[in-house]
Amino acid sequence: MNLREKYNIPNNAVITIAGTVGVGKSTMTKSLAKALNFRTSFEKVDTNPYLDKYYKDFKKWSFHLQIYFLAERFKEAKRIFEYGGGFVQDRSIYEDTGIFARMQYEKGNMTKEDYETYTSLFDAMVMTPFFHHPDLLIYLEGSFEDILARIKERGRPMEQETPVEYWQEMYERYTNWINNFQECPILRININDYDLYKDESSLEEIISKIGYILNESKAYKK
Repeated sequence: MNLREKYNIPNNAVITIAGTVGVGKSTMTKSLAKALNFRTSFEKVDTNPYLDKYYKDFKKWSFHLQIYFLAERFKEAKRIFEYGGGFVQDRSIYEDTGIFARMQYEKGNMTKEDYETYTSLFDAMVMTPFFHHPDLLIYLEGSFEDILARIKERGRPMEQETPVEYWQEMYERYTNWINNFQECPILRININDYDLYKDESSLEEIISKIGYILNESKAYKK
C-alpha cells in the first residue's frame, strides 16, 4: 500500500504549497508529488522574460511580471482541470494577487489603473468553471532569520542580491496574508520541523496530516 492509499488521500486532490522565498516550496512539491504519485505544477521562473528585469527595476516591470505570472497560473489551472486533479502545485494564484500585486500597488510600483486591470483579470479567471480551487494549502513558515539564511544558502543570484528590507516586508505580508486566508483548508508546517531538503523521512508524518485534514474537510462538506 502506498502512502496516498494508506492515508486515504483522494487521487483527484489538488494540493498547493505556499510560503515566501526560501522556505522550500519546490522541494516539498517534488517530494509530495513523488510520494502521492501526483503530477507537479511549477512556476516558470527560468523562462520568465521579466524576472531579472523586475529585480533591477521594480517600478518599470512589476505590472508586466504580475500579468505574466497570472497568465501562466491560469494556464496551469486549466491543465489541472483537464487532467482531473491529482496535482501538487508550487505557489498559488492567491499569493500573486493577495501579496505581490498588492505590494507593488501600495508601494507605488503599479498604477491604480494597472492594479485594477490586474485584479479584474484575476476575478474573472477564478470564477471560470475549470478553475480548480485547491483542496488543501500547505503553508511553509519559520522565523525571518531562518528564512533569510536559506535565501543566502540556496537562493538564486538575483535573490541573494536583493536588499534584506525587501525580504522583511515580504515576510510580514505573507504572515498577514495567511492569517486571513479562507479559500480552502490550511496545513501550517514549520521549516525547522520538516526540512525535506536534508531529511525525506519526515514526509510520511506530513502526508498523514494531509490525509486527516482532507478527510475532515470532506466529512464537513457532507
